[in-house]
Formats: sequence, C-alpha cells, structure tokens
Amino acid sequence: MAHKHSAIALSLIVAASPLLAANVQAPAPEPAPPGTPTTLYCMHVDPITGSLVQTIQCWTRAEWAEQDVDVDKEWAKNGVKVIG
Repeated sequence: MAHKHSAIALSLIVAASPLLAANVQAPAPEPAPPGTPTTLYCMHVDPITGSLVQTIQCWTRAEWAEQDVDVDKEWAKNGVKVIG
C-alpha cells in the first residue's frame, strides 16, 4: 500500500514539474551603460591560445564593433567596467 501512495505522489510531482519550469522567466540582460564615442568598455575576452589566463580588453563601442562584438549583448556576460 505504501508503494501505491509513493507512486501517486511521484506521478503528481513529475506532472507538475513542467508547469513550474514554464513559469520561470530569465531576467532580461542589462545593456551596457551609455557613454560618449570615447567611452571605453572593458570586458573579459577569451584567453590567447595556449594560455589559461583570461584577459580584459578596454575598447570603444566602435572598436568592439570592428571585432563583430555587440557591446549591449555581451555586457551582461563579460562586462567589467566603463572608463570615461
């Protein structure tokens, strides 16, 4: 009899879990702070091949764009600080 109650309880938990997961929404990523054309945006970049040290590069929005990096999209994951 105890197994029957356990099976029923587990089936209810399994049935409800997708509903709980569907209600959780990830917060919208924060865009980079606004600045002037000379403002530097410092972000983590991938290490140089053969190195384990992650580096930080500080460039303007235009310089990041030349490297095909959208500062507003990458800021939430890799942003460190703004200079200027």
